[in-house]
Amino acid sequence: MRSFGHYAGIIFIMFWGLAPFYWMVVTALRHKDYTFDTTPWPTHITLDNFRDALATDKGNDFLGALGNSLFISLVTTAIAVAIGVFTAYALARYNFPGKGIVTGIILAASMFPAIALVTPLFQLFGSLEWIGTYRAMIIPNISFALPLTIYTLLSFFRQLPWELEEAARVDGASRSQAFRLILLPLAAPALFTTAIIAFITTWNEFMLARQLSTTATEPVTVAIARFSGPSSFEYPYAATMAAGALVTIPLVIMVLVFQHRIVAGLTAGGVKA
Repeated sequence: MRSFGHYAGIIFIMFWGLAPFYWMVVTALRHKDYTFDTTPWPTHITLDNFRDALATDKGNDFLGALGNSLFISLVTTAIAVAIGVFTAYALARYNFPGKGIVTGIILAASMFPAIALVTPLFQLFGSLEWIGTYRAMIIPNISFALPLTIYTLLSFFRQLPWELEEAARVDGASRSQAFRLILLPLAAPALFTTAIIAFITTWNEFMLARQLSTTATEPVTVAIARFSGPSSFEYPYAATMAAGALVTIPLVIMVLVFQHRIVAGLTAGGVKA
């Protein structure tokens, strides 16, 4: 009975999480004349919606927005992980005055509502003439991704056997060499997991990008939101679903392929050996 309840819970969670994605794919594959058909499996299958999503004759530039999202997400992830790994190492390895305050500030930053930053950031970047530039989107995204990377890595670094670093120092390695050659390889699962989570978080960001980007620098989330149809009175639901599927499917595949690394990274610091 306990096993039945366990598997029933898993099936319910899978259905709850994947049902919207499944319906998006079904609608994307369905002819636009049958967009609101409630048949639960694919019918009237066509690829025209994907062609419409990729077309540029209606003012849409999905591929350009896809490149913008990829660039913004990669740069944000690289900077957040690079800063986060050193910050997490320092917080886990050293005791210094104000360490608790620094940790609390990082936690508070991760909980700060993004909606409260829209107006100040718009005014600040407007004064700096950064509206419509990649800097205006990368810098705020780093501020959101960085607390996440620090806390994910901090929980891991706290469980590392520091005796390995001390042994390397005794053998003549400098502190930077011990960190680079001994600790970083051990932290590879956590680094990999943190990078994936930061990438997905940045990839899905919409609110700030909607206010701080232009058509030349907008990510896919903004580009999809302003898709235009054949007329101002017709919203392209089917093309929007196709674009959403094109954006989501690679992320789903990436998570499925690397799920073992993600789980290993998230649980690596959970139990001290």
